[in-house]
Amino acid sequence: MNKSLLAKQTLRVAAAVAVSASVVFTACNKNNEAEETEAVAQLKDYSVNPSLVKTMSGFENLSVTTLISSDDVLAESPNFIFGAQPDGAGIIKNPSGEGFIMINNHEILQSVSRVYLDKNFKPIKGEYIVDSDGGMTRLCSATMATPEEHGFAKPLFLTAGESGSESMIHAIDPLATADKKNNQRTLAALGRWSAENAVPLPKNSYPGKTVIMIGEDESDGQLAMYVSNTQGDLQNGKVYVLKRTNNDPVETNMSKGTSYDVEFVELDNVKTSTGAQLQQQTVAKNALMLARVEDIDYRKGSAANGREVYFTATGVSQGDKVTPVSGKTMWGRVYKLVLNENDPLKGKLEVAVDGADNPGNSIVNPDNLCVTENYVYIQEDGDSFYTNNKHDGTIWQFGIADKALKAMLQMNHRRTDATFNSKYNSTNSQLLSSWEYGAMYDISNLTGIPNTFVVNIHPHTWQDTKYRNADGGTTRLTNNSEGGQVVIVRGVAK
Repeated sequence: MNKSLLAKQTLRVAAAVAVSASVVFTACNKNNEAEETEAVAQLKDYSVNPSLVKTMSGFENLSVTTLISSDDVLAESPNFIFGAQPDGAGIIKNPSGEGFIMINNHEILQSVSRVYLDKNFKPIKGEYIVDSDGGMTRLCSATMATPEEHGFAKPLFLTAGESGSESMIHAIDPLATADKKNNQRTLAALGRWSAENAVPLPKNSYPGKTVIMIGEDESDGQLAMYVSNTQGDLQNGKVYVLKRTNNDPVETNMSKGTSYDVEFVELDNVKTSTGAQLQQQTVAKNALMLARVEDIDYRKGSAANGREVYFTATGVSQGDKVTPVSGKTMWGRVYKLVLNENDPLKGKLEVAVDGADNPGNSIVNPDNLCVTENYVYIQEDGDSFYTNNKHDGTIWQFGIADKALKAMLQMNHRRTDATFNSKYNSTNSQLLSSWEYGAMYDISNLTGIPNTFVVNIHPHTWQDTKYRNADGGTTRLTNNSEGGQVVIVRGVAK
Protein backbone atom coordinates (compact mmCIF):
# COMPACT_ATOMS: atom_id res chain seq x y z
CA MET A 1 0.00 0.00 0.00
CA ASN A 2 1.13 3.56 -0.71
CA LYS A 3 2.42 5.21 2.44
CA SER A 4 3.22 8.41 0.61
CA LEU A 5 -0.50 9.22 0.53
CA LEU A 6 -1.21 10.68 3.96
CA ALA A 7 -4.98 10.32 3.85
CA LYS A 8 -4.75 6.63 3.12
CA GLN A 9 -2.11 6.15 5.79
CA THR A 10 -4.32 7.80 8.39
CA LEU A 11 -7.24 5.57 7.48
CA ARG A 12 -5.15 2.45 7.86
CA VAL A 13 -4.04 3.43 11.30
CA ALA A 14 -7.73 3.39 12.11
CA ALA A 15 -5.38 -0.83 8.41
CA ALA A 16 8.62 -14.99 -7.55
CA VAL A 17 7.33 -17.71 -6.44
CA ALA A 18 8.78 -21.07 -7.09
CA VAL A 19 8.33 -24.38 -5.35
CA SER A 20 10.96 -27.04 -5.06
CA ALA A 21 10.42 -30.25 -3.17
CA SER A 22 11.41 -28.35 -0.05
CA VAL A 23 10.59 -24.65 -0.42
CA VAL A 24 7.65 -22.39 -1.23
CA PHE A 25 7.90 -18.59 -1.53
CA THR A 26 5.91 -15.59 -2.65
CA ALA A 27 4.61 -14.36 -4.91
CA CYS A 28 3.78 -17.66 -6.65
CA ASN A 29 4.90 -21.22 -7.35
CA LYS A 30 6.90 -23.01 -10.02
CA ASN A 31 4.51 -25.73 -10.98
CA ASN A 32 5.43 -27.71 -14.06
CA GLU A 33 8.58 -29.64 -13.16
CA ALA A 34 8.58 -33.28 -12.15
CA GLU A 35 9.22 -32.99 -8.43
CA GLU A 36 8.85 -35.24 -5.45
CA THR A 37 5.69 -34.37 -3.53
CA GLU A 38 4.99 -34.80 0.14
CA ALA A 39 2.41 -37.14 1.58
CA VAL A 40 -1.05 -35.66 1.28
CA ALA A 41 -1.74 -33.26 4.14
CA GLN A 42 -5.08 -33.43 5.94
CA LEU A 43 -6.08 -29.79 5.58
CA LYS A 44 -8.98 -28.38 7.58
CA ASP A 45 -10.02 -25.20 9.39
CA TYR A 46 -7.36 -24.54 12.03
CA SER A 47 -8.44 -21.07 13.14
CA VAL A 48 -11.14 -20.16 15.65
CA ASN A 49 -12.04 -17.32 13.27
CA PRO A 50 -14.09 -18.03 10.15
CA SER A 51 -12.69 -17.51 6.66
CA LEU A 52 -12.83 -13.89 5.54
CA VAL A 53 -12.98 -14.60 1.80
CA LYS A 54 -15.68 -16.12 -0.40
CA THR A 55 -15.70 -17.70 -3.85
CA MET A 56 -17.25 -15.95 -6.84
CA SER A 57 -19.58 -17.25 -9.54
CA GLY A 58 -17.83 -19.78 -11.74
CA PHE A 59 -15.34 -20.73 -9.03
CA GLU A 60 -17.62 -22.76 -6.77
CA ASN A 61 -15.17 -25.66 -7.03
CA LEU A 62 -12.68 -23.83 -4.80
CA SER A 63 -12.34 -24.99 -1.22
CA VAL A 64 -11.26 -22.46 1.44
CA THR A 65 -9.96 -23.42 4.88
CA THR A 66 -8.40 -21.24 7.57
CA LEU A 67 -4.74 -21.65 8.54
CA ILE A 68 -4.20 -19.01 11.25
CA SER A 69 -5.81 -15.82 12.58
CA SER A 70 -5.09 -13.37 15.36
CA ASP A 71 -7.42 -14.99 17.90
CA ASP A 72 -5.70 -18.38 17.71
CA VAL A 73 -3.77 -19.71 20.72
CA LEU A 74 -0.93 -22.03 19.67
CA ALA A 75 -0.18 -25.03 21.88
CA GLU A 76 3.57 -24.48 22.25
CA SER A 77 3.48 -20.68 22.45
CA PRO A 78 0.22 -19.59 24.10
CA ASN A 79 1.32 -15.96 24.39
CA PHE A 80 2.11 -15.57 20.68
CA ILE A 81 -0.26 -13.31 18.72
CA PHE A 82 -0.34 -13.57 14.94
CA GLY A 83 -0.24 -9.87 14.21
CA ALA A 84 -1.78 -7.39 11.82
CA GLN A 85 -1.36 -7.17 8.06
CA PRO A 86 0.34 -10.46 7.07
CA ASP A 87 1.83 -9.47 3.72
CA GLY A 88 4.89 -11.04 2.05
CA ALA A 89 5.37 -14.64 3.11
CA GLY A 90 6.91 -18.03 2.39
CA ILE A 91 6.90 -21.60 3.63
CA ILE A 92 9.81 -24.04 3.86
CA LYS A 93 10.15 -27.55 5.21
CA ASN A 94 11.39 -27.67 8.79
CA PRO A 95 14.95 -29.03 8.46
CA SER A 96 14.96 -29.96 12.16
CA GLY A 97 11.98 -32.26 12.06
CA GLU A 98 8.58 -33.09 10.64
CA GLY A 99 6.44 -30.27 9.36
CA PHE A 100 6.98 -26.79 7.96
CA ILE A 101 7.99 -23.24 8.83
CA MET A 102 5.92 -20.25 7.67
CA ILE A 103 7.50 -16.79 7.51
CA ASN A 104 5.26 -13.69 7.34
CA ASN A 105 5.85 -9.98 7.14
CA HIS A 106 3.46 -7.97 9.31
CA GLU A 107 3.49 -4.74 7.39
CA ILE A 108 2.16 -2.16 9.82
CA LEU A 109 4.07 -3.78 12.73
CA GLN A 110 7.38 -3.55 10.79
CA SER A 111 8.02 -7.12 11.86
CA VAL A 112 8.47 -10.73 10.68
CA SER A 113 6.89 -13.78 12.35
CA ARG A 114 7.87 -17.44 12.18
CA VAL A 115 5.12 -20.03 12.67
CA TYR A 116 5.84 -23.75 12.94
CA LEU A 117 3.31 -26.04 11.24
CA ASP A 118 2.87 -29.79 11.70
CA LYS A 119 2.72 -32.21 8.77
CA ASN A 120 -0.94 -31.29 8.19
CA PHE A 121 -0.20 -27.54 8.30
CA LYS A 122 -1.68 -27.07 11.75
CA PRO A 123 0.08 -24.14 13.51
CA ILE A 124 1.72 -25.33 16.72
CA LYS A 125 4.23 -22.61 17.68
CA GLY A 126 4.91 -18.98 16.79
CA GLU A 127 7.52 -16.30 17.43
CA TYR A 128 8.82 -13.05 15.95
CA ILE A 129 12.26 -13.15 14.35
CA VAL A 130 12.22 -9.41 13.51
CA ASP A 131 10.43 -6.80 15.61
CA SER A 132 9.66 -3.19 14.75
CA ASP A 133 13.09 -2.03 15.93
CA GLY A 134 14.83 -4.41 13.56
CA GLY A 135 12.39 -3.91 10.70
CA MET A 136 12.66 -0.12 10.98
CA THR A 137 10.12 0.48 8.17
CA ARG A 138 6.95 -1.18 6.92
CA LEU A 139 7.79 -4.60 5.52
CA CYS A 140 5.53 -5.35 2.59
CA SER A 141 5.79 -7.98 -0.11
CA ALA A 142 8.65 -10.48 0.03
CA THR A 143 10.34 -13.35 -1.77
CA MET A 144 12.03 -16.43 -0.33
CA ALA A 145 15.10 -16.81 -2.54
CA THR A 146 16.36 -20.38 -2.63
CA PRO A 147 19.34 -22.41 -3.86
CA GLU A 148 17.05 -24.59 -5.95
CA GLU A 149 15.25 -21.82 -7.79
CA HIS A 150 17.63 -18.88 -7.73
CA GLY A 151 21.10 -20.28 -7.13
CA PHE A 152 21.51 -18.65 -3.73
CA ALA A 153 23.80 -20.33 -1.21
CA LYS A 154 20.95 -20.71 1.29
CA PRO A 155 17.32 -19.63 1.64
CA LEU A 156 16.96 -15.89 2.20
CA PHE A 157 13.75 -14.01 2.87
CA LEU A 158 14.08 -10.80 0.84
CA THR A 159 11.67 -8.30 2.34
CA ALA A 160 11.23 -4.76 1.09
CA GLY A 161 11.14 -1.76 3.40
CA GLU A 162 8.50 0.75 2.38
CA SER A 163 8.19 3.95 4.40
CA GLY A 164 9.70 6.58 2.17
CA SER A 165 12.55 6.92 -0.29
CA GLU A 166 15.28 6.09 2.26
CA SER A 167 13.88 2.62 3.03
CA MET A 168 15.97 -0.46 2.22
CA ILE A 169 15.61 -4.14 1.36
CA HIS A 170 16.40 -6.73 4.05
CA ALA A 171 17.88 -10.22 3.63
CA ILE A 172 16.65 -12.35 6.54
CA ASP A 173 17.71 -15.92 7.31
CA PRO A 174 14.40 -17.75 7.89
CA LEU A 175 16.13 -20.43 10.01
CA ALA A 176 18.35 -18.24 12.16
CA THR A 177 17.96 -17.84 15.89
CA ALA A 178 15.65 -14.93 16.54
CA ASP A 179 17.63 -11.68 16.72
CA LYS A 180 14.62 -9.43 16.61
CA LYS A 181 16.29 -6.05 16.85
CA ASN A 182 19.08 -6.72 14.34
CA ASN A 183 18.75 -3.95 11.77
CA GLN A 184 22.01 -4.70 9.95
CA ARG A 185 20.45 -7.04 7.39
CA THR A 186 19.84 -4.33 4.79
CA LEU A 187 21.31 -4.60 1.29
CA ALA A 188 23.04 -1.36 0.28
CA ALA A 189 23.81 -2.70 -3.19
CA LEU A 190 20.09 -2.85 -4.01
CA GLY A 191 19.64 0.84 -3.26
CA ARG A 192 17.16 2.90 -1.27
CA TRP A 193 13.53 2.82 -2.37
CA SER A 194 10.06 2.88 -0.91
CA ALA A 195 10.03 -0.68 -2.15
CA GLU A 196 7.25 -3.27 -2.19
CA ASN A 197 9.16 -6.33 -3.36
CA ALA A 198 12.55 -7.60 -4.53
CA VAL A 199 12.01 -10.62 -6.79
CA PRO A 200 14.97 -12.68 -8.08
CA LEU A 201 14.39 -14.30 -11.46
CA PRO A 202 14.98 -18.06 -11.73
CA LYS A 203 18.64 -19.06 -12.06
CA ASN A 204 18.04 -20.63 -15.48
CA SER A 205 16.67 -17.37 -16.91
CA TYR A 206 20.16 -15.89 -17.10
CA PRO A 207 22.63 -18.63 -16.10
CA GLY A 208 25.49 -17.40 -13.95
CA LYS A 209 23.81 -14.08 -13.15
CA THR A 210 21.67 -12.73 -10.33
CA VAL A 211 18.78 -10.65 -11.67
CA ILE A 212 16.41 -9.09 -9.12
CA MET A 213 13.36 -6.98 -10.00
CA ILE A 214 12.51 -4.17 -7.53
CA GLY A 215 9.22 -2.28 -7.40
CA GLU A 216 8.79 1.18 -5.85
CA ASP A 217 5.48 2.23 -4.34
CA GLU A 218 5.46 5.95 -5.05
CA SER A 219 3.27 8.07 -7.30
CA ASP A 220 6.39 8.50 -9.49
CA GLY A 221 7.44 4.91 -8.88
CA GLN A 222 10.06 2.85 -10.66
CA LEU A 223 10.62 -0.66 -11.87
CA ALA A 224 14.28 -1.25 -11.03
CA MET A 225 16.64 -4.16 -11.66
CA TYR A 226 19.70 -5.36 -9.78
CA VAL A 227 22.15 -7.39 -11.87
CA SER A 228 25.27 -9.23 -10.73
CA ASN A 229 27.43 -11.46 -12.91
CA THR A 230 27.77 -13.86 -9.98
CA GLN A 231 24.91 -16.16 -9.05
CA GLY A 232 23.57 -15.44 -5.56
CA ASP A 233 25.60 -12.24 -5.13
CA LEU A 234 23.78 -9.43 -3.29
CA GLN A 235 26.74 -7.12 -2.69
CA ASN A 236 28.55 -6.35 -5.93
CA GLY A 237 25.96 -5.87 -8.68
CA LYS A 238 24.63 -2.79 -10.42
CA VAL A 239 21.16 -1.22 -10.30
CA TYR A 240 19.18 -0.06 -13.32
CA VAL A 241 15.75 1.54 -13.90
CA LEU A 242 13.22 0.92 -16.65
CA LYS A 243 12.77 3.46 -19.46
CA ARG A 244 11.29 3.55 -22.92
CA THR A 245 13.86 3.72 -25.70
CA ASN A 246 12.17 6.88 -27.01
CA ASN A 247 12.79 8.59 -23.62
CA ASP A 248 9.07 9.19 -22.94
CA PRO A 249 8.56 8.80 -19.15
CA VAL A 250 4.77 9.31 -19.12
CA GLU A 251 2.84 6.19 -18.12
CA THR A 252 -0.45 7.00 -19.83
CA ASN A 253 1.31 7.59 -23.15
CA MET A 254 1.23 3.79 -23.31
CA SER A 255 -2.03 1.99 -24.04
CA LYS A 256 -3.25 -1.59 -24.21
CA GLY A 257 -2.71 -3.38 -27.51
CA THR A 258 0.72 -1.96 -28.29
CA SER A 259 4.18 -3.33 -27.48
CA TYR A 260 6.84 -0.80 -26.48
CA ASP A 261 10.62 -1.07 -26.71
CA VAL A 262 12.20 -0.60 -23.29
CA GLU A 263 15.60 -0.80 -21.68
CA PHE A 264 17.14 -0.53 -18.23
CA VAL A 265 19.59 2.33 -17.67
CA GLU A 266 22.26 2.21 -14.95
CA LEU A 267 22.13 4.33 -11.81
CA ASP A 268 25.42 5.69 -10.45
CA ASN A 269 26.91 5.28 -6.96
CA VAL A 270 23.98 3.27 -5.67
CA LYS A 271 25.60 2.10 -2.42
CA THR A 272 26.50 5.62 -1.31
CA SER A 273 23.51 7.54 -2.68
CA THR A 274 20.48 8.54 -0.68
CA GLY A 275 17.05 7.60 -1.92
CA ALA A 276 16.42 11.21 -2.86
CA GLN A 277 19.60 11.25 -4.95
CA LEU A 278 18.58 8.06 -6.72
CA GLN A 279 15.21 9.62 -7.48
CA GLN A 280 16.93 12.61 -9.04
CA GLN A 281 18.86 10.25 -11.27
CA THR A 282 15.68 8.50 -12.43
CA VAL A 283 14.28 11.83 -13.59
CA ALA A 284 17.50 12.83 -15.34
CA LYS A 285 17.67 9.48 -17.11
CA ASN A 286 14.04 9.56 -18.34
CA ALA A 287 12.92 6.52 -16.39
CA LEU A 288 9.27 5.53 -16.69
CA MET A 289 7.25 7.21 -13.94
CA LEU A 290 4.70 4.62 -12.84
CA ALA A 291 1.83 5.04 -10.39
CA ARG A 292 2.97 2.80 -7.53
CA VAL A 293 4.74 -0.43 -8.51
CA GLU A 294 3.41 -2.60 -5.69
CA ASP A 295 4.30 -6.12 -6.79
CA ILE A 296 6.18 -8.20 -9.34
CA ASP A 297 6.15 -11.87 -10.32
CA TYR A 298 7.39 -13.96 -13.22
CA ARG A 299 5.70 -16.66 -15.26
CA LYS A 300 6.46 -20.20 -14.15
CA GLY A 301 7.66 -23.03 -16.37
CA SER A 302 10.56 -22.88 -18.82
CA ALA A 303 13.61 -20.62 -18.75
CA ALA A 304 11.88 -18.43 -21.33
CA ASN A 305 8.83 -18.14 -19.08
CA GLY A 306 11.05 -16.90 -16.26
CA ARG A 307 11.94 -13.91 -18.43
CA GLU A 308 8.24 -12.97 -18.73
CA VAL A 309 7.64 -10.59 -15.85
CA TYR A 310 4.35 -9.08 -14.67
CA PHE A 311 4.08 -6.08 -12.38
CA THR A 312 1.35 -3.78 -11.08
CA ALA A 313 0.90 -0.04 -11.16
CA THR A 314 -1.66 0.34 -8.38
CA GLY A 315 -2.82 3.81 -9.47
CA VAL A 316 -3.33 7.27 -7.99
CA SER A 317 -6.11 9.86 -8.13
CA GLN A 318 -6.75 13.46 -7.18
CA GLY A 319 -8.02 14.05 -3.66
CA ASP A 320 -11.63 13.86 -4.80
CA LYS A 321 -11.16 10.10 -5.56
CA VAL A 322 -12.73 10.72 -8.99
CA THR A 323 -10.26 12.71 -11.06
CA PRO A 324 -7.11 11.07 -12.49
CA VAL A 325 -3.63 12.49 -12.01
CA SER A 326 -2.26 13.65 -15.34
CA GLY A 327 0.03 11.05 -16.87
CA LYS A 328 -0.78 8.30 -14.35
CA THR A 329 -3.08 5.32 -14.28
CA MET A 330 -5.90 5.87 -11.78
CA TRP A 331 -7.73 2.54 -11.59
CA GLY A 332 -4.52 0.56 -11.91
CA ARG A 333 -2.76 -1.59 -14.46
CA VAL A 334 -0.93 -4.88 -14.77
CA TYR A 335 2.05 -4.73 -17.12
CA LYS A 336 3.75 -7.55 -19.02
CA LEU A 337 7.50 -7.21 -19.57
CA VAL A 338 9.32 -9.73 -21.78
CA LEU A 339 13.07 -9.51 -21.28
CA ASN A 340 15.56 -10.21 -24.04
CA GLU A 341 16.88 -13.78 -24.02
CA ASN A 342 20.52 -12.69 -24.05
CA ASP A 343 20.38 -9.33 -22.28
CA PRO A 344 18.16 -8.61 -19.26
CA LEU A 345 18.58 -4.88 -19.85
CA LYS A 346 16.42 -4.93 -23.00
CA GLY A 347 12.81 -5.93 -23.50
CA LYS A 348 9.27 -5.34 -24.69
CA LEU A 349 6.57 -3.82 -22.47
CA GLU A 350 2.80 -3.89 -22.83
CA VAL A 351 -0.30 -3.23 -20.77
CA ALA A 352 -1.86 -6.61 -19.97
CA VAL A 353 -4.85 -5.43 -17.88
CA ASP A 354 -6.18 -1.88 -17.43
CA GLY A 355 -8.77 -1.03 -14.81
CA ALA A 356 -9.80 1.99 -16.88
CA ASP A 357 -11.37 -0.33 -19.47
CA ASN A 358 -14.37 -0.82 -17.15
CA PRO A 359 -13.91 1.56 -14.21
CA GLY A 360 -15.16 0.26 -10.88
CA ASN A 361 -16.18 -3.12 -12.31
CA SER A 362 -12.75 -4.35 -13.43
CA ILE A 363 -9.55 -4.35 -11.37
CA VAL A 364 -9.35 -1.58 -8.79
CA ASN A 365 -5.92 -0.67 -7.40
CA PRO A 366 -4.16 -3.98 -8.10
CA ASP A 367 -1.49 -4.71 -5.50
CA ASN A 368 -0.06 -8.21 -5.13
CA LEU A 369 0.43 -10.66 -8.00
CA CYS A 370 0.75 -14.42 -8.25
CA VAL A 371 1.75 -15.74 -11.68
CA THR A 372 1.52 -19.40 -12.63
CA GLU A 373 2.24 -21.01 -15.98
CA ASN A 374 -1.10 -20.04 -17.50
CA TYR A 375 -2.65 -17.37 -15.28
CA VAL A 376 -1.96 -14.11 -13.50
CA TYR A 377 -3.80 -13.78 -10.18
CA ILE A 378 -4.36 -10.09 -9.40
CA GLN A 379 -5.07 -9.08 -5.80
CA GLU A 380 -6.72 -5.74 -5.14
CA ASP A 381 -5.82 -3.09 -2.60
CA GLY A 382 -8.87 -0.95 -3.26
CA ASP A 383 -8.71 1.12 -0.10
CA SER A 384 -7.94 4.28 -2.03
CA PHE A 385 -11.76 4.37 -1.80
CA TYR A 386 -12.58 5.65 -5.24
CA THR A 387 -16.10 7.04 -5.39
CA ASN A 388 -17.12 4.90 -8.35
CA ASN A 389 -15.71 1.58 -7.14
CA LYS A 390 -18.48 -1.03 -7.09
CA HIS A 391 -17.06 -4.04 -5.24
CA ASP A 392 -15.11 -5.27 -2.23
CA GLY A 393 -11.51 -6.41 -2.52
CA THR A 394 -11.23 -9.13 -5.17
CA ILE A 395 -8.70 -11.61 -6.54
CA TRP A 396 -8.98 -11.75 -10.33
CA GLN A 397 -7.87 -14.58 -12.61
CA PHE A 398 -6.33 -13.32 -15.87
CA GLY A 399 -5.71 -15.90 -18.61
CA ILE A 400 -2.32 -15.36 -20.23
CA ALA A 401 -3.45 -17.03 -23.47
CA ASP A 402 -7.07 -15.89 -23.84
CA LYS A 403 -6.77 -12.64 -21.82
CA ALA A 404 -10.03 -13.44 -20.02
CA LEU A 405 -10.42 -11.58 -16.70
CA LYS A 406 -12.63 -13.28 -14.09
CA ALA A 407 -13.37 -12.47 -10.45
CA MET A 408 -12.33 -15.53 -8.42
CA LEU A 409 -12.34 -14.61 -4.70
CA GLN A 410 -13.74 -11.66 -2.79
CA MET A 411 -13.45 -10.41 0.77
CA ASN A 412 -16.22 -11.66 3.03
CA HIS A 413 -16.83 -8.87 5.55
CA ARG A 414 -19.73 -10.82 7.08
CA ARG A 415 -21.67 -7.56 7.34
CA THR A 416 -25.06 -9.31 7.36
CA ASP A 417 -24.02 -11.83 10.01
CA ALA A 418 -25.22 -10.63 13.42
CA THR A 419 -22.61 -12.79 15.14
CA PHE A 420 -19.64 -11.37 13.31
CA ASN A 421 -20.53 -7.96 11.88
CA SER A 422 -19.53 -5.90 14.91
CA LYS A 423 -16.31 -7.90 15.34
CA TYR A 424 -14.97 -7.62 11.80
CA ASN A 425 -16.45 -4.24 10.86
CA SER A 426 -15.79 -2.17 13.96
CA THR A 427 -14.96 0.88 11.79
CA ASN A 428 -16.20 1.96 8.33
CA SER A 429 -18.56 -1.00 8.32
CA GLN A 430 -20.22 -0.31 4.95
CA LEU A 431 -17.24 1.07 3.08
CA LEU A 432 -16.31 -1.04 0.06
CA SER A 433 -12.75 -2.30 -0.32
CA SER A 434 -11.66 -1.40 3.19
CA TRP A 435 -9.68 -4.69 3.30
CA GLU A 436 -6.71 -5.80 1.21
CA TYR A 437 -4.74 -8.90 0.33
CA GLY A 438 -1.17 -9.85 1.15
CA ALA A 439 0.78 -12.69 -0.42
CA MET A 440 -0.72 -15.45 -2.55
CA TYR A 441 1.54 -18.45 -3.19
CA ASP A 442 1.46 -22.09 -4.22
CA ILE A 443 1.96 -24.87 -1.66
CA SER A 444 0.82 -27.77 -3.85
CA ASN A 445 4.10 -29.70 -3.62
CA LEU A 446 4.36 -29.31 0.14
CA THR A 447 0.81 -30.45 0.84
CA GLY A 448 0.73 -33.14 -1.87
CA ILE A 449 -2.55 -31.59 -3.01
CA PRO A 450 -2.57 -30.12 -6.53
CA ASN A 451 -3.64 -26.51 -7.09
CA THR A 452 -3.34 -25.48 -3.44
CA PHE A 453 -2.47 -21.89 -2.53
CA VAL A 454 -2.06 -19.69 0.53
CA VAL A 455 -3.73 -16.26 0.63
CA ASN A 456 -2.95 -13.59 3.25
CA ILE A 457 -5.63 -11.11 4.34
CA HIS A 458 -5.55 -7.63 5.93
CA PRO A 459 -9.05 -7.12 7.39
CA HIS A 460 -8.39 -3.52 8.42
CA THR A 461 -11.72 -2.97 10.17
CA TRP A 462 -11.21 -5.99 12.47
CA GLN A 463 -9.67 -4.25 15.48
CA ASP A 464 -9.04 -5.08 19.13
CA THR A 465 -6.45 -3.60 21.47
CA LYS A 466 -5.26 -7.10 22.43
CA TYR A 467 -3.57 -7.40 19.01
CA ARG A 468 -1.51 -4.22 19.52
CA ASN A 469 2.29 -4.55 19.68
CA ALA A 470 2.13 -8.28 18.95
CA ASP A 471 5.84 -8.38 18.02
CA GLY A 472 7.03 -6.70 21.23
CA GLY A 473 8.96 -3.93 19.50
CA THR A 474 9.52 -0.56 21.13
CA THR A 475 9.52 1.82 18.16
CA ARG A 476 7.26 1.94 15.13
CA LEU A 477 5.68 4.43 12.80
CA THR A 478 2.24 3.92 14.31
CA ASN A 479 0.40 1.71 16.76
CA ASN A 480 -2.12 -0.66 15.24
CA SER A 481 -4.87 -2.84 16.66
CA GLU A 482 -5.85 -4.89 13.60
CA GLY A 483 -6.25 -8.61 13.35
CA GLY A 484 -4.93 -10.69 10.45
CA GLN A 485 -5.66 -13.99 8.75
CA VAL A 486 -4.13 -16.61 6.44
CA VAL A 487 -6.30 -19.04 4.48
CA ILE A 488 -5.62 -22.01 2.19
CA VAL A 489 -7.48 -22.21 -1.13
CA ARG A 490 -7.69 -25.51 -3.05
CA GLY A 491 -8.68 -25.92 -6.70
CA VAL A 492 -6.86 -22.86 -8.10
CA ALA A 493 -6.01 -23.44 -11.77
CA LYS A 494 -2.35 -23.10 -12.69
